[in-house]
Amino acid sequence: MAFLDFINISTVSAAVSLIGAAGIILLPKPVDKVIMFTLLEGGFLGMIVAAKYLDVAVAAAILDPISTVILLIAVIKINDVRKEKLKAQEEMNIA
Repeated sequence: MAFLDFINISTVSAAVSLIGAAGIILLPKPVDKVIMFTLLEGGFLGMIVAAKYLDVAVAAAILDPISTVILLIAVIKINDVRKEKLKAQEEMNIA
C-alpha cells in the first residue's frame, strides 16, 4: 500500500521528464532527440498540472506542439546543410 501512495501525477511526471532529458543527452540521432523532447514536454506539462497552474498548463499545451514543429524544421534544415557540406567537400576532393 505504501508503494501505491508514491505513484501520483507528480512522481510520474518527474520520471517522464527525467527520461526525456536523459534521452536528449544520450541519444545521437536528431529525430530521436525530438521524440525525447516531446517526452520532456509531456512531463513538464504534468508537473504544471500537478502544481495546479491550469492556466499555464493550457498555454503550454497550446505552445508545445508549435515548439516541436519548429524543432523538427530546424532538424531538417541542419541535416540538409550537413548533406550539402559533405557534397561540397567530396567535389573539392575529386577536383
